[in-house]
Amino acid sequence: MALIVQKFGGSSVKDAEHVRNVARIVTDTYNKGNQVVVVVSAQGDTTDDLIEKANEINPKASKREMDMLLSTGEQISISLLAMAIEALGYPVISLTGWQAGFVCHTNYGNARIRHIDADRLNAELDKNKIIIVAGFQGVNRLDDITTLGRGGSDTSAVALAATLHADCCQIYTDVDGVYTADPRYVKGAIKLNEITYDEMLELASLGANVLHNRSVEMAKKYHVNMEVLSSLEDKPGTKVKEVATMEKMLIKGVAKDDNVARISVMGVPDEPGIAYNLFSLLASKKIDVDIILQSIGRDGTKDITFTVPESCMLNAMTVIQENKEVLRISDVTFNTDVAKVSIVGAGMQSNPGVAAKMFGALSEANINIKMISTSEIKISVLIDKDKAKQACNVIHEAFFPVEA
Repeated sequence: MALIVQKFGGSSVKDAEHVRNVARIVTDTYNKGNQVVVVVSAQGDTTDDLIEKANEINPKASKREMDMLLSTGEQISISLLAMAIEALGYPVISLTGWQAGFVCHTNYGNARIRHIDADRLNAELDKNKIIIVAGFQGVNRLDDITTLGRGGSDTSAVALAATLHADCCQIYTDVDGVYTADPRYVKGAIKLNEITYDEMLELASLGANVLHNRSVEMAKKYHVNMEVLSSLEDKPGTKVKEVATMEKMLIKGVAKDDNVARISVMGVPDEPGIAYNLFSLLASKKIDVDIILQSIGRDGTKDITFTVPESCMLNAMTVIQENKEVLRISDVTFNTDVAKVSIVGAGMQSNPGVAAKMFGALSEANINIKMISTSEIKISVLIDKDKAKQACNVIHEAFFPVEA
């Protein structure tokens, strides 16, 4: 008997027909002799609708009360799915995050999971019940509801799989696996049979929206076998694992991220400790910095340019402006008309010329590179935002040429 954790996103349970379809997938898995624990997200646009309702009442509502409100979306989903499974004649129980034992840190809106008390889960599994758990939520030491932030349901599913020592964690989405690029705008995108944790983590962090990076990070840490599948088609998906033995590909994917802003800090004193002062200040405000470029010093000063998520840009600019005299800078500017395009693949470690092929494809398309960042398994470039989709296509064509 295997223990399978299955996660279904909001689009997979968006209406009655989709809920019944999920119920069939879950019960088919159960009928094969498996124990099944299911994690579901809020239906469709429910979370966005709840945020809109909150804004109608109080646009500056506390994060605690927002968590209280937003957690109700997943509770609707779990009860409806449990009802659908009941209607098919199977033993089932729905549990909120706290009933399932999720204990989180006291950080409303973006809580981290401290641990899962699995007593209730194991008791229900011993009764041969299918368990439906509300994703995205838990309870903190104050017994307050907390939510896990973006991608929280993926993280809930992987955490359950790790705690229960599940044989597999299946992530069901509206796509049938992980592709070499987003098939919605890249011609010839290829579905991967498997991908390593590290490659998937990079793709998730660089804009690929199939899995959230926190869930992949947790899966790697606790050796959870993951598979990305379609909730609409019965076909094999993409396995995420420690080592991928798939055909030796130079790269595994091309991704773009439009949520990027470039900030340039000019006239910075060319002396030790200045970069530390700048970036420690941003870190204290929990502002993530990605690509960093420092100019060659001139006249005793230098310029430092870096990227942050566009959603953090105003906060970053405010922090820098407020500390302009302390940092001793002459000016600071920003640009949000940029995007980050990246390639990821463990194969590039032992194959010279990967960067040249990427840059050559961009050059032939007359796409200018503004900044470059590299690691052992990724290369990222900053380009004009309106060129991002074209860049993904020409880069993908360079590494995965479409046969005539």
